[in-house]
Amino acid sequence: MNNLVREHSVTRLFKFMHRLDPAIATAFACIFLLLIIGSFYSASFLSPEYLLQQLKVASFLGVIATGMMIVVLLGQIDLSVPWSVAVGGMMACAAAAYGPLGETLAIPFGIACGMAIGLANGIGVAYLRIPSMIITLATNAVAQGLMVVYTGGFSPQDSATFAMRYLATGFLLPGLPNAVLIWAVVGAATVFVLNRTTFGRSVYGIGNRESAAYLSGINTRRIVMMAFIASGALSAFGGALLAGYASKAAQSMGDPYLLPSIAAVVLGGTSILGGKGSYLGTVAGVILITLLQSILSVMQMPEAGRQIIYGVVIIAMLLLYGRSPATRQ
Repeated sequence: MNNLVREHSVTRLFKFMHRLDPAIATAFACIFLLLIIGSFYSASFLSPEYLLQQLKVASFLGVIATGMMIVVLLGQIDLSVPWSVAVGGMMACAAAAYGPLGETLAIPFGIACGMAIGLANGIGVAYLRIPSMIITLATNAVAQGLMVVYTGGFSPQDSATFAMRYLATGFLLPGLPNAVLIWAVVGAATVFVLNRTTFGRSVYGIGNRESAAYLSGINTRRIVMMAFIASGALSAFGGALLAGYASKAAQSMGDPYLLPSIAAVVLGGTSILGGKGSYLGTVAGVILITLLQSILSVMQMPEAGRQIIYGVVIIAMLLLYGRSPATRQ
């Protein structure tokens, strides 16, 4: 009886591995390899406390990368992430200075500011037909300028609200950081939207071939605009969480998240040309990038070296997908 159960379990494992996307399997294999490498540099690298801390750090990138994935599935890119994150955090903290009502509306206000940036990006890409790389870079510069004007060029003085700090650092469930729980909720909602709704199916359709999606009756412009709004909202929400984690916002708080968010999405098997990818892959990519950052920090790798590594990863995966027969014809 035990042998039958064991054989059945092995058979199910092999079937699961057969269905698993090769890119996702590779990402999880790399995670396992990094865990082994990290254990040689630090004895506590494999301790449950350290791994839970890394998962908590990964949650902020995970929320931001979720929005990036939705845009990349369209075959587009969002380069306004750095200042969408900063605007979300800074405006949430700024709202907190206006009494109890401001504290209540702090996080929604920060997210609304991110949605405004996403709306500008979406209108530019969907209706004005401006390449996403150009319009998102332009809105990023505009957002940066507005924040510099708002702060007068100095560091923001407003502090995060109790709710922001609790969401980023608190524990609703014993042993499980709220940040991880929030990422799980965001991820579950994203999986449902992408796989069970018309919007999600439309995103994949547009990513595969926008003209065919349009001829099939999909309002491609509205879908593209909504995707960029979602990206801006999630980036701003990530910024509000980061502000809660640090107890205040900073003008450069979003800079370290642009390349990692793109790298996490691409490493997880989402084609940068659009139309192909799963959220499980993005989760694997986020964890992989977080562990890589941790190991590079232990190795005292300078920031320039980290950026070079992220860039090489993105270029390598772009070349891989560009030569893949599964990409758009």
